[in-house]
Amino acid sequence: MRLTQHSDYAMRLLMYVGSHPDRLCTISEVARAYDISEPHLMKVTHRLSQHGWLETVRGKNGGMRLALPPQDIRLGAVVRDTESDLALVECLGPNNTCSLAGGCGLTGIVHGALQAFLQHLDEYTLADILRKPPADGAAPVQFVDWAAKAASR
Repeated sequence: MRLTQHSDYAMRLLMYVGSHPDRLCTISEVARAYDISEPHLMKVTHRLSQHGWLETVRGKNGGMRLALPPQDIRLGAVVRDTESDLALVECLGPNNTCSLAGGCGLTGIVHGALQAFLQHLDEYTLADILRKPPADGAAPVQFVDWAAKAASR
């Protein structure tokens, strides 16, 4: 299973905005910070605001902020809202034409695995994944984008 780029960007966007609770953040600054195209990020922002994760403010001094406290944003709920197709196999989807439907034990196993995955994500909130400044006042630890690092090899 692999989450879509849309979900990946949604998590990054929420993490960035959640790390700056004292001000409005803009799409352009998030795009620069994560090297994401602004048009793609606009779509992600729009969806997150439609689903109540972000609050957006229009205008010259506009931007976005979290619509909820970070501890109230469950990662599993965000994934459910940003993934358009969680059917890992055809028989879990709405247009099932599998010739094994109704007589295959795999369906229940895969469905259970998906539920366990989402349930595990539900145990964590945005607050759990935000950058936290070290107690000793040193610079915060920077995230490593392991997927980008692996792709560049």
